[in-house]
Amino acid sequence: MSSDEESVEDEGVPYLGEYEGDRNEEEERHGKGKAKLPNGDVYEGEYSHGKRHGQGTYKFQNGARYTGSYMNGIKHGEGTFLYPDGSKYEGYWLNDVRHGRGKYTYPNGDIYEGEWADNQRHGQGEYTYVETGSKYRGMWVHGKMDEVGELIHANHRYSGGFLQDKPSGKGKYVFDHGCEMRGRYELVEVVLEPDNEEEEAITVVEPKWKIEELVPLD
Repeated sequence: MSSDEESVEDEGVPYLGEYEGDRNEEEERHGKGKAKLPNGDVYEGEYSHGKRHGQGTYKFQNGARYTGSYMNGIKHGEGTFLYPDGSKYEGYWLNDVRHGRGKYTYPNGDIYEGEWADNQRHGQGEYTYVETGSKYRGMWVHGKMDEVGELIHANHRYSGGFLQDKPSGKGKYVFDHGCEMRGRYELVEVVLEPDNEEEEAITVVEPKWKIEELVPLD
């Protein structure tokens, strides 16, 4: 984000943008005001001792917009950010990054609602895949499904362990027609054959389901 203190040289004279609004005795921006920054971004809202502080709206040249709370010139507290690609975040910020509880709507319509840390999905949260209607509900670590969670589909669901976005370890499938399949995911090596003779085969590790017990539900 641009800062009001940034300037560009124009014939040796610094250009700090345009400002209309309140000032304090030291002539600092203080109170409510509107500023046009050197790069064309526009901020309208509250200031304290020359910095954005309190509630305000910041409009970027690229079409993005933030409306919410500032502290000492950076996003901090509750606010909504509209991104140029059409995605939207509604929630809490800490030191200019998404942190705390928040809801993110992605360009394709997918939605994540839950905990964030350092701009990543982290903690408890739910992700909805709009195309299929499936959901993941559980733990996230550094942006990936991890530890324990549940994948919910149209006619069945999987509950169990996850590691780096993939099912891992013990788990169970519960089907709507009345049975429960218990087992575990184990990592196995899978060889991916190349599309042409000039490329080499690639070995990857993928989780493979191994059933241990099939239980009819009452």
